[in-house]
Amino acid sequence: MRSLITVTDRIYLDPDEIEEQFIRSSGPGGQNVNKVATAVQLRFNIRNSPSLPDHIKEKAEKLAGQRLTNDGAIVITAARFRLQERNREDALARLVQLLAKAAEPVKPRKATKPTYASRVRRLESKAKRSGVKKLRQGKPQFD
Repeated sequence: MRSLITVTDRIYLDPDEIEEQFIRSSGPGGQNVNKVATAVQLRFNIRNSPSLPDHIKEKAEKLAGQRLTNDGAIVITAARFRLQERNREDALARLVQLLAKAAEPVKPRKATKPTYASRVRRLESKAKRSGVKKLRQGKPQFD
């Protein structure tokens, strides 16, 4: 049995939930590129995953963006390296990074009050604008 994949100190993924498919890669490698499938296409069905809580699933779906398919699978393609194993590690690391970011708690916003100086600046600009408009209301003066 393969060991669990650590996302955070409380969240682990079962490796059986991740599907890997090896495809031919573009990029460096010469003739080797045309013969060997070194790129990795990793699929993780987030909607059917028993490893993740619902609130993390929702946030991860938003973070995945275009990598999310209609059936709820996150697809990550890694083709940076010439070796299949390094591409596999890269794709897995990117998935773990995405899920770890989704697991981060949302920092609550603290309500703040405007400073005294900013209130004074605001009132001064309003008074100036008001003065400009008052000057426009008078009748035109002809010399």
